[in-house]
Amino acid sequence: MTEAILILNGGSSSLKFAVFQKRDELHLTVRGSVSSIAHQPRLHVAPTAFSPEIDKHLGDGPIDIAKAFEAVASFLADGGLLRRIGKAGHRIVHGGHEFARATLLDDRTLDALHRLEPLAPIHQAINLEIVHLARQLLPEAKQVGCFDTAFHATRPELARLYGLPREMSEQGIVSYGFHGLSYSHIAARLRDRYGEGAGGRTIVTHLGSGASLCALKAGVSHATTMGFSTLDGLVMSTRCGAIDPGVLLHLLRDRKLSADELSTLLYERSGLLGVSGISGDMQTLLASQEPAAARAVDLFVYRVAREIGSLAAAIGGLDTLVFTAGIGEHAHQIRQRISEAAAWLGVAVDYGLNRRGEERISAPNSRVDVLVIPADEERAVASELLDLETA
Repeated sequence: MTEAILILNGGSSSLKFAVFQKRDELHLTVRGSVSSIAHQPRLHVAPTAFSPEIDKHLGDGPIDIAKAFEAVASFLADGGLLRRIGKAGHRIVHGGHEFARATLLDDRTLDALHRLEPLAPIHQAINLEIVHLARQLLPEAKQVGCFDTAFHATRPELARLYGLPREMSEQGIVSYGFHGLSYSHIAARLRDRYGEGAGGRTIVTHLGSGASLCALKAGVSHATTMGFSTLDGLVMSTRCGAIDPGVLLHLLRDRKLSADELSTLLYERSGLLGVSGISGDMQTLLASQEPAAARAVDLFVYRVAREIGSLAAAIGGLDTLVFTAGIGEHAHQIRQRISEAAAWLGVAVDYGLNRRGEERISAPNSRVDVLVIPADEERAVASELLDLETA
């Protein structure tokens, strides 16, 4: 019987999972998620040959990531898959300087990854808790970590440096970049579509509750909007994005915020939620008639469009523009507005194709290919895990 590969991808509000088997290529057996774990948790399993579609509530109140993991484990055990799992792959947000490729997760590695928690406080601790739970559940399975930061190790030195004293960069205070597993999957799909050129000079917009852009040349990362932490770059659901450091000094020195209060403000009370005062959810804001909701959406679009211009300069132009992740895949209004703002780069989308969410939405007169490609970080993790096996 073919050995199964379990992929686990945990975030602040969800736990996604997928099981693959390696035949001639990666074959998806089943995928699903436990979502809204802080509110009304539910288990959703996509229909496959292994399982019919499942969509069920897991209770009326919040659960923690351990309970979400327990729900996934129970589903896999009930279907007979759990005993077939020989490897488990984990998405881990921050790999720092040390981890630039898929890595076996032993005690030493986990200790090093725990030390990076302050750089990704929303995700890193959750990612590592899932690893510990998987080690307990599957003590014989090989546990492998794949890192969101690793994809951006190809960027030139200038794209990683800050204007700080050199000794600080030597101590690891540099731009790392994130969402790398999402970008890795998109790069693979672009190679499938275009060959090794992978769409040439490409900007990928990963627009979800966390959001960033990445500039690729031939499928290789050259620049990205997130930096040392997951706070930088675009305005996000509850994160502020790029901000004048003088504002932070003012809040600490003159407003007397503590470091913890400042962290909560920047990570949890800002972004779309903070600007609108209504919600950090893009669909909620698009449906609202409140001027504050419109202002938050306007700011989001403005910042994405501005960063597209910046990244196009970094790679000398634009041949392909890709939308991915929750907002990028499902909010046609946002795709339309961003594309209109990037018209000066030769971007034009077909209204009907865009509204239907077709894969290629560019208009016939567009000088830039505009694509909508679903995110699949789980497949990217599985691919990296297999690459480690054959290295």
